[in-house]
Amino acid sequence: MPFMSVKFNLQKRVKLAQGLWMFYWLSVIVGISIFSLGIFFKIELRKRSEVMDNSESHLVPNLLILVGMLACGLNAFGGKMCHDALDPIKFSKMKPMLKPFMLLSCGFSMLLLLVALLCFLMQFSIYLTLAEGLKNTIRFYKDTDTPGRCFMKRTLDITQIEFRCCGNNNFRDWFEVQWISNRYLDMSNDVVKDRVLSNVEGKYLMDSVPFSCCNPGSPRPCIQHHLTNNSAHYDYDHRTEELNIWTRGCREAVFSYYSSIMTSIGVLIIITIILESMDVAGLKYLSTSLETMTDPENPECESEGWLLEKGFKETFADVLTKLKTLGRANQVQEGGDAPESLGVKCIPEQLAICTYRCK
Repeated sequence: MPFMSVKFNLQKRVKLAQGLWMFYWLSVIVGISIFSLGIFFKIELRKRSEVMDNSESHLVPNLLILVGMLACGLNAFGGKMCHDALDPIKFSKMKPMLKPFMLLSCGFSMLLLLVALLCFLMQFSIYLTLAEGLKNTIRFYKDTDTPGRCFMKRTLDITQIEFRCCGNNNFRDWFEVQWISNRYLDMSNDVVKDRVLSNVEGKYLMDSVPFSCCNPGSPRPCIQHHLTNNSAHYDYDHRTEELNIWTRGCREAVFSYYSSIMTSIGVLIIITIILESMDVAGLKYLSTSLETMTDPENPECESEGWLLEKGFKETFADVLTKLKTLGRANQVQEGGDAPESLGVKCIPEQLAICTYRCK
């Protein structure tokens, strides 16, 4: 007995074909959206590539661009098939392509599921990439004259201003590195010399942060130098007063931004999988309802459509049987005749080790 069978007449078949046509073109629009989001995500990653440690994070946007293009092509073809399905001549031509197309659509849905999982799982990789990349960018912030690092300062300043953040974990990360180049330090100044000589590595460290860490919404002029020295500023206590710099770390801020993008894309892909499943199910109903018409020359006749030709258990058992048959086809029973297609020839001297019966 067919699984989930439905009776169809001409009106129902026409409505099903029209509805499927709309669903397929809706899937094309979703595919364009996935393609556009892939490009957008790739641009966003490239904009901050200097604060990221590697290029593995581009795997997700590249896959999004690929599946977006495939979704547009497959669903446009599916819409064309649904449009031509009610024409007997055109249906006879496209009938051999129905089964391969539905199998291809199922495979594409599996690819979409893989991409959706990557959108959620790769977020941890983005987090680690940002952590290492921001750490290196802060360390090389001062190297504006070094090839390959010339724009790190600008990129990090723009990132801190745009995401309202400071440092990697927090603003105290700037206290651990020399972020002012020696070319801008007056080495003849006693204070500067004392700071450099007091450090084991000869670095000029101070409790200050770059201007990009300042919060423009603070009513007080930005305090970016001597942040932990209460006597350096009037009416100031760094332990109790809310600082007028951003206290949130850039790793958390940027990761939150990328995470929201990847989560939104993952949800959109799950919606696309549901749409693709509905398209395949509808196409199966349409094709079976056209094949089972009692009088193909009379379009008004009734027909029956189904998802599976047999019950679910019987179909599952048939699939297992076919898989076992395929597995056995590659094996030759011990002591059996050697197939001619294998071209196996036994030599009498090798009877002791030959597994086939010689003729």
